Amino acid sequence: MSGAYELLWRVLHALLFAQRALFAWLRGQLGGRGSWLSWWRSGATSVAAAASRALLMPVAATEAFAFRRPAATGRKVLSSQSRWRRDGKSLQKLPGHVGLVVTEEEPSYADMASLVVWCMAVGISYVSVYDHDGIFKRNNSRLMDEILKQQQELLNLDCSKYTVEFTNQDKTDQVLNCQPTLNVLSPEDGKTDIVRAAQKFCHLVAQQQRKCTDLDANVLDNLLSSTNGFPDPDLILKFGPVDSILGFLPWHIRVTEIISLPSHVNISYEDFFSALCHYASCEQRWGK
Repeated sequence: MSGAYELLWRVLHALLFAQRALFAWLRGQLGGRGSWLSWWRSGATSVAAAASRALLMPVAATEAFAFRRPAATGRKVLSSQSRWRRDGKSLQKLPGHVGLVVTEEEPSYADMASLVVWCMAVGISYVSVYDHDGIFKRNNSRLMDEILKQQQELLNLDCSKYTVEFTNQDKTDQVLNCQPTLNVLSPEDGKTDIVRAAQKFCHLVAQQQRKCTDLDANVLDNLLSSTNGFPDPDLILKFGPVDSILGFLPWHIRVTEIISLPSHVNISYEDFFSALCHYASCEQRWGK
């Protein structure tokens, strides 16, 4: 393109040179300043100069009208995926089980789904979602649909390759089996579950299947139904202004790190990862 512009520029200047030479000869022959010949010469020069400016317009000025391809969304998704994997591997320690505790009145399914998918993306295997009113548990199918939607948008993966298992659901409910496991909890899975476990143990003692001296931490863990197969939470992310976890798994959080965040609504990945970094930098002395 630059070669064509240069050729046109040279041709135009050759024409201008020939025109000026012709006018100089005609002026000598005809003379007469202000005659029709002088007027025609002035107009032709203006037209030629305008054409020259148009041909010599910088390429940058024409780029505003050039066609631009839309951004490749697939590349952006893949970039986010690789970034999240790198972030998870960069942490000195990564929690194996994260509890997402909402103390706000209005839960957001979309934002909670994003938090769950981010946990999956950085390599967290177990996630528990809890709110004091049990809204997420009563509407777990809606939460699951939102998680699948966010998973496809944020991870760009086929659901059959990387999905979520909902525990403690009836056999008639939809269950998706894969590595990351999600447990949706309510207050009945906290203190109420401990009461049920105690009643079950007393019943076993009454039937002489157990002795009173058999009760220890491991036995109680096996009797608790809400967290069967789940490790104790390593980290709790509490969202909202209430300085309490409102009954979230009281038996299982003896050594759990708790980090408070203002809200789960419109939370960003940067806020989520900052909390993980804070957890990774904490020194846990286990009572020593």
